Amino acid sequence: MKRYYPWLMAIMGMLVLLTSNGLIVTGLTAFDESLLKEFDWTRSQLKMRDLITLVLAGWLGPFIGAIIDRAGPRRLILGGIALLGAMYFAYAFVNSLTHLYLIHVGLGVVLVAAGLNVAVIYVSQWFSVQRGTAIGIALVGTSLGGMIFPPLAVHLLKTMDWRTAFMWEMAIPATFLVIAYFLVHSPSEKNIKPWGADKVAAKAVADAAANIVTLPDLTYRQALRTRTFWALATVAMTTFFSIMAVSQNLFLHMRDLQFTPVQAGSALSLMFGLAMVGKFLFGMLADILSAKVVFIVNLLIMASGAAVLATMRPDLVWYALILFGLGWGGLYTMIQLLAVNAFGLSSAGKILGTVTLLDATTAGLGIWMAAKIFDMTGSYKPAFQLVFVLIAVALVMSTLVRDERARLARLAS
Repeated sequence: MKRYYPWLMAIMGMLVLLTSNGLIVTGLTAFDESLLKEFDWTRSQLKMRDLITLVLAGWLGPFIGAIIDRAGPRRLILGGIALLGAMYFAYAFVNSLTHLYLIHVGLGVVLVAAGLNVAVIYVSQWFSVQRGTAIGIALVGTSLGGMIFPPLAVHLLKTMDWRTAFMWEMAIPATFLVIAYFLVHSPSEKNIKPWGADKVAAKAVADAAANIVTLPDLTYRQALRTRTFWALATVAMTTFFSIMAVSQNLFLHMRDLQFTPVQAGSALSLMFGLAMVGKFLFGMLADILSAKVVFIVNLLIMASGAAVLATMRPDLVWYALILFGLGWGGLYTMIQLLAVNAFGLSSAGKILGTVTLLDATTAGLGIWMAAKIFDMTGSYKPAFQLVFVLIAVALVMSTLVRDERARLARLAS
């Protein structure tokens, strides 16, 4: 059992993201139409909630990253999931924009404490080899959340009002909190070696015997001075703007195109389902092929989907979502993997936290700006055209990524 325990931890990382990202980033979108009808808000007023959540998560990222490096992820995960349940309970009693925005302050904290960076670092601690596959498994959770929770909300809304539906969905984080309490641990706490540790140790001995330099980790300050950090940060900022602009407005966009609520929920499931496939598939490919090549291919696929989506043709929207979701899923994995591989794990919390600060801010802007553009023009077309341009910029920047640990070792030799 101990031998395969790390893979169970990869699944736990997946469940962390399924619960946190799934309920916050995608699970709320199916409630948008109900909220707009009851309160008569504009779309940009409603989507300001997501800007608040993601900007706060971004600015908290570096601070939480430092805590991860010192205290470990277990306490953050448990606290974050507990807070998520409390915020879903509060959602059932929303009565104003101010109340809504305050809830999303709490959800911003959840996204940092039990979100992407914590899950990636948690899973990476358990793996010395096959880390790309393990991270890909964990990141599948964000896609599973997108597949499961919007259709679930649509189903609940058929039989009950939206406030009651929130109360029912509160049971999800409550249940997972119990599971996480018993299963989420670090390798040292369970006295289990990370997967592949023996192989890595044997290789280090062989490398030393052959006078091969072991790759050093970069400090946080060293990472900030590299072109790879800023290339990855730029790719993250432009693509997360694009990803969130599309996914968080997709339900309403599909309704504008005269699709039914069930079809709109299915569109989100399709896009996140393909993202799930992309995360796992491209995570495995990165263990076989060059991670940078896989990274560039992901962006090409995603750009193709954005171009088709910008045509605004209802008959092509499904093809657009297939390409966009598949490319997005792989990209999501590659950014995390390339950062860990390029800089090492020693300062991974701070490094990924800083990237989160930057990309979460632009992601929140993407959601709000797409809604604002709709309010101003009555169409999402200009917003989707902007999405395509930004992904093209990301594609150019992806070519600048390199292995900074290997480069540092060469300079030191």
